[in-house]
Amino acid sequence: MADSIIVRVTQRYNVSAEKVFDAWMTPAQAGRFLFATRTGNILYCEIDPRVGGGFTVTDRRPNADGDESFFDAQHRGVYTEISRPHRLAFDFSVGHYADESTRVTIDFVPMGPNICELVLGHDLGDSEDARANEQRTRQGWVNMLEKLDKVLTTRTWGFKTPGNA
Repeated sequence: MADSIIVRVTQRYNVSAEKVFDAWMTPAQAGRFLFATRTGNILYCEIDPRVGGGFTVTDRRPNADGDESFFDAQHRGVYTEISRPHRLAFDFSVGHYADESTRVTIDFVPMGPNICELVLGHDLGDSEDARANEQRTRQGWVNMLEKLDKVLTTRTWGFKTPGNA
């Protein structure tokens, strides 16, 4: 039997582990980074934050054939472990792309009061498809975790108008 392909990605954030963890469980934040692509548009993000619950994120993307049509990629996860703010694990599948789900495990490691390291492992299995998609999967997670950094650190500024204190 072949060894399972496991994609590992690490990212450090300048916020607490609780804030990083909560971003994964809050639809308003998760919908800004989970499975978001440069050319896609997140249409829907629903999260049921309990073991046995899950998430659905629907992303409208252009077809690769170059015409002007689009398709909706539906990303689903079923939570198998939720231990705030230390660990999150889920069985993951993408609409019509995968017959079986794969396991994603995320560890949130506090490095100080406002520093957290996120360590993500995605067990793709041992199939030829897993080997063929390893690099694409790794890059997808890297992109998402970089977007998460922007979600966590982007400030929104309130503007005051004259006479409105």
